[in-house]
Amino acid sequence: MFRKWNALCSNRPAILGIMTFLQVSDISRKDKLGFELQPLSFQVERGQKVAVMGASGSGKSTLLRMIAGWVQPDGGTILFEGEKVLGPDWKLIPGHPGIAYLSQHYELRNNYRVEELLAYANQLTDDEATRLFDICRISHLLKRKTDQLSGGEKQRISLARLLVTKPKLLLLDEPYSNLDLIHTHILKSVIRDLGEAFGITSLLVSHDPDDVLPWADHLIILRDGQFVQQGSPAEVYSKPADAYAAGLLGDFQLFPPDKAKVFALMPGIVVNGRSLVVRPEQFRFAKDGSEAIKGVVKDVMFGGSYHDVVVEVPGNLLTVRTTAPKYQKGDAVFVALPSKGIWFLPS
Repeated sequence: MFRKWNALCSNRPAILGIMTFLQVSDISRKDKLGFELQPLSFQVERGQKVAVMGASGSGKSTLLRMIAGWVQPDGGTILFEGEKVLGPDWKLIPGHPGIAYLSQHYELRNNYRVEELLAYANQLTDDEATRLFDICRISHLLKRKTDQLSGGEKQRISLARLLVTKPKLLLLDEPYSNLDLIHTHILKSVIRDLGEAFGITSLLVSHDPDDVLPWADHLIILRDGQFVQQGSPAEVYSKPADAYAAGLLGDFQLFPPDKAKVFALMPGIVVNGRSLVVRPEQFRFAKDGSEAIKGVVKDVMFGGSYHDVVVEVPGNLLTVRTTAPKYQKGDAVFVALPSKGIWFLPS
């Protein structure tokens, strides 16, 4: 019944289907405070879900705002469906009609009913609008005034207000940062369902791996305005470029070459003079020491659906993540590290 969102929105020649949907080429910017986004290039294909991660001040929001046409790059070009995205130096009213940008600092006009706000720029049919409002979980809020809404409800209405204009690209700038856990889960479901229902292309900025890993098709890592790594979330998670990229995506332990030598005692592991990155779920407990290292439990930490067990082995402290909470301080244990999937940082 409902056509894919990009097909519904598009009135361009079909030949554009062979073009890169979004092409970012060597864009850079230096602001008045001295922050500099180094030349950065990447591309996004139609229907992709791309996440941009980095610590605070890494340039994530600046990048997104340049793609939206709200901030002027100092150099480089941004092509959206083959046409250059113009910044505020070239447009009186910044922005691009095919690109929707949801800021973490969203605003709704006071003393308006929700249905009035959504009607102003609506380009959808009644059926399409009903479907959109249902997915955004706001159908029951249409008669309310904006000052009668919670923060999570306002966020979802702000999102719907963007989508009634039929954008082809949705930019999400830390959309969960001001929400409690309940409303965060609701909004995550909304964004996931929007992608499945309409196939809309999305870029999401976040510093939280819980926002990114289950959602994204492609991941870009930034640090201090510089490109660090890009790839699928699974690839970047298991093969990070450095300790910074590893830390952005979850708990890990870094064993420098002298500390990594202890793992050479395990079958299939060949130390190579580089630092070893290990996620806590990669370790496992073994029955004996035939393929494992003997150690003593120093601490057990409850993590909800798992326990982190800190084990002291010769020259190292290891953290083993397990769903079997049967270990206590002082227990003698054997810890193994299967050779499959281990990762030494590039030299």
